[in-house]
Amino acid sequence: MDLWNSFNPLFSISGFFVGMLVGVTGVGGGSLMTPLLVLLFGVHPVTAVGTDLLYAAITKTAGTAVHGRNKTIDWRIVGRLAAGSLPAAAVTLWLISGIDRASFTAVAFITITLGYTLILTAFLLLFRHRIIEKLRRLGRNRPQVGPTTMALLTVLLGLVIGVLVTLTSVGAGALGVTVLLALYPALHVREIVGSDIVHAVPLTLLAGMGYWMIGEVDWLMLGTLLIGSIPGIIIGSHLSPRLPERLISTLLAITLGLVGSKLVFA
Repeated sequence: MDLWNSFNPLFSISGFFVGMLVGVTGVGGGSLMTPLLVLLFGVHPVTAVGTDLLYAAITKTAGTAVHGRNKTIDWRIVGRLAAGSLPAAAVTLWLISGIDRASFTAVAFITITLGYTLILTAFLLLFRHRIIEKLRRLGRNRPQVGPTTMALLTVLLGLVIGVLVTLTSVGAGALGVTVLLALYPALHVREIVGSDIVHAVPLTLLAGMGYWMIGEVDWLMLGTLLIGSIPGIIIGSHLSPRLPERLISTLLAITLGLVGSKLVFA
């Protein structure tokens, strides 16, 4: 295959702008990249999810290094989430491998699940400051929950995230951080975010490698996306303190909501 003639610079350009938005808002690339690949480039939903999972694993590794250096990781939470998410991802991959992924039913199911997950992400992004405040208040005023119950609830959250991320490549950031804030109100937000990002690395890597094993990863597309997204994330991270994050997050949430609605009701 002639790799040069197969190279599509639009993937790199898209990756650059997605990377910038990730750097500015902190919203996971899956929320942006997967629907972009499906709707704009016409990539098969299963291939888009599989490729984006490895894309996420690579880009989040840098975030893991930063949080590790800043000591904003609670390894107890990471372990509990992984105890639920990794087995859930493995079972979901096994189920996906046994179906006709080109069938209308499979495509429709993944597309609709992706759409609803985007709508949920948009809602949480749009109202996250209010939600975080209320969850923190409720968490501090609730009756004391035993350590065993807390651990089980965290594992259950990991299970839900594992299924959603493996099916859609979306859900780890918005859903995970919001629920963890309710479960662990005594922890600083930075520790919650750091733990969630670190947990996402093995999850997306496992799920992405699983998609590769069933032939649903486009490596050329992945490399082309990374060429643009890595500089985009670096630039976005530097611009973030100088830009109106609340305005950009609101516009992004509205966009995700519209895209999600299009996927669900198309």
